[in-house]
Amino acid sequence: MEKSNGNKATQIFWSIVSFLRRCLFLVISVRPIPHHIAFIMDGNQRYAKKRKLKEGDGHRVGFLALMSMLKFCYELGVRYVTIYAFSIDNFKRDPEEVQSLMDLIQEKIEGLIKEESIVNRYGIKVHFIGNLKLLSEPVRLAAERAMEATANNSRGVLSICIAYTSTDEIVHAVQESCEEKSDEISVMNASGAWYGLLQLGGSEKEERENIVKLTDIENHMYMAVAPDPDILIRTSGETRLSNFLLWQSAHCYLYSPSVLWPEIGFRHFAWAILTFQRSYFYLDRKRKQS
Repeated sequence: MEKSNGNKATQIFWSIVSFLRRCLFLVISVRPIPHHIAFIMDGNQRYAKKRKLKEGDGHRVGFLALMSMLKFCYELGVRYVTIYAFSIDNFKRDPEEVQSLMDLIQEKIEGLIKEESIVNRYGIKVHFIGNLKLLSEPVRLAAERAMEATANNSRGVLSICIAYTSTDEIVHAVQESCEEKSDEISVMNASGAWYGLLQLGGSEKEERENIVKLTDIENHMYMAVAPDPDILIRTSGETRLSNFLLWQSAHCYLYSPSVLWPEIGFRHFAWAILTFQRSYFYLDRKRKQS
């Protein structure tokens, strides 16, 4: 009986907390709300050492922190969320550590497909961003299943950057753009259309200088599925981007709380939103000037 009463009291407490959080979000929503928030989840290993946890447990606690951040984002009305899950550079770590992380990632990806998962509860479409060919087959297949299972969700988008670096993304986009333009030129040459364009007054040099445009590269970015981030949050007090969204983060607000990722909480999230709102018009003006 006492245990039952304790459970009811706990449920009531968290219901009140959830209600108060939603009330606060209504107040915050009076001012501009970010469309896109990106997270660099830094400090899982340091958290495990700090708390004397087993290897890998820091990442498991970090996953719970991620679920809380996703819930806060989607309750507030943030449509796009991007997380840096695994860098290409992380493959250089100890093979046992890499395998342990891959096993954990596969486990959590498969959890996203479950009916009661947060992505289905909030109607979130999942994208896996990066050079997925570098992943082991079980992880890659799990990612493909999660994308297929959430393809019809439309209330929000979760982009998970795995086997990703920004430089790899840029190189990939340039290669794809050049290949696309090369195919177009081959078709035009075969049909004689290229010669016709030159006859209309354009020089071959001018045409070739404009073969690949900025918009072509942007359209071939892995992150073309989402607008540029408004806020980029990196925990543990670090202000480095670590090769994450370098192309897309030129005008976003960078927030670097000193807490380790598993320690991030609602107060950090709320402060990031409030500080972004305070800087919104300045950031918006800079974006329009570029």
